[in-house]
Order: sequence, then C-alpha cells, then structure tokens
Amino acid sequence: MNVAPALIVGIDEAGRGPLAGPVYAAAVIFHPARPIDGLRDSKLLTAAARERLAADIRTRSLAWCVASADVDEIDTLNILQATLLAMRRAVEGLAVAPSEALVDGNRCPALPCRARAIVKGDRDVAVISAASILAKTARDALLIELDRTFPGYGFARNKGYGTPEHLAALERLGPCAVHRRSFAPVAHSAFAFAF
Repeated sequence: MNVAPALIVGIDEAGRGPLAGPVYAAAVIFHPARPIDGLRDSKLLTAAARERLAADIRTRSLAWCVASADVDEIDTLNILQATLLAMRRAVEGLAVAPSEALVDGNRCPALPCRARAIVKGDRDVAVISAASILAKTARDALLIELDRTFPGYGFARNKGYGTPEHLAALERLGPCAVHRRSFAPVAHSAFAFAF
C-alpha cells in the first residue's frame, strides 16, 4: 500500500511591527523532489538574495500562498489577531491541504490541521524560512508601491517601520490612509485624527 507523505506547511509573517501597511503571511509546502538551496531567515538575507529565493520558492514548491490582513483589520482586531488571520488565510489559499503546520513564533492560528509553534522557526526550519522570504518580499513590494501613492513618509526605504525619518514625517504630514491608527506613535502624532 502506498502511503502519501505528510504535507508539512511552513508559515511565517512579515510586518507586525511597522506603523503602516498590512501585515502579510505566507504558507509554503515543499516539493520533495525540488530542493531549494540557501534558505535562511529573511531578515538575514540581502534584498537581492530574498528576491532570487522568492522566485525559486514560487517555482519549486508544491504549493504556496501569500495573504494579508489590512490596516482596518489590524486596528479592529489588534496586531496579533490580524497576524493570525493572515496566516489562516495563507493556509486556506493553498492549492493542497497540509497535514501539519509549523508556525514561526509562539502562537498558532486556528487551522484545520495539527499546528506547532516554533520560536525562531524562521531561522531553524527551512520551510518556515521559505514562508518568511515570501511574506517579506511581497510586503516590501507593496510598501514600494505605497511610497508612490503616499509620498513623503519614506515607505520605500523604511517599509513602514518607525524610523526617525518616518516619525518626523508623521509629525509634519499627519497619518495617511495606510497608517495603523491603533499604534501609539500614529495615535499620538500631531494630526492623528486628520482622516
């Protein structure tokens, strides 16, 4: 009797800490016959290496999906719950149903399969590293687009994080439509209720 191999999905997020933009999550199931070399935590890779690996992950994996939770969901639910929602959406978007999920961090979203949280999983587990890379490259691409739509905040450079440049722009310009109003630096900016 042939037994199908366990389909393990790696899940990670990008963008929990920024002051602007959605939070992204990715889910990846490796193809057993198509290994991917060079996987690491996305934060430890250069932007060029992340882009190259993201292309490999998309073409060599058995299944992958990137999903998000938007700014309104972050402000309504809180960032943790919005992150778990994005993770669940990523798994639900897979073309193949996994039998087990390995999730970076210490919390798991509600999933229809067994799930295990792994602290520093993006560093230690290749399939979670792959999800980390897809989530980060997708979110970074969006923030570059948002920089053109909302100039002045430096989103292409800071990716929405609270850098000195971004905080100064918040005080000067006030928040824009993609700022997270529930985050303290946005809520306390001089024009917090301008929109």
